[in-house]
Amino acid sequence: MKTIEQQSELELIYTIFCDDVRLEAGNKLSLMGVFQNILVQQLPVSVIKFAVVNHWRGEGKHLSEVRILAPDKRQPIVVSQPTPFEIAPGGFADNVSFFVNVVFHQPGQYWVQTLVNSNLFDERPLTIADTQTAQSNDAMSEAVN
Repeated sequence: MKTIEQQSELELIYTIFCDDVRLEAGNKLSLMGVFQNILVQQLPVSVIKFAVVNHWRGEGKHLSEVRILAPDKRQPIVVSQPTPFEIAPGGFADNVSFFVNVVFHQPGQYWVQTLVNSNLFDERPLTIADTQTAQSNDAMSEAVN
């Protein structure tokens, strides 16, 4: 179990959502299909492949997991297996979580949470919308303005 002091030595530099991640020569990552929201023709939708990339700075041994929660923040849509990672002092690490056939049943703001050592470390919104709902929201906001 990490102390609060040890966890404060860990910093999440960025989180990226994308379709796929490939490890290239020279230990470089190639990210394909980077996005922050998902707009589809109709719901429900099944996203064939979904990757969450977390880039860490700090030091120590840690256990990371990622989960996507429904808009009510109660129901998990998917949860990754806990993955250990280690950062040498002054170093960095990339942690990639892949999900396959993720089904989003309704529009709304979903939550991508990153847990470290079983504690919530970070959460990012992910908006899922269909074109019909998005168009009606645009029409409503234009009517208000």
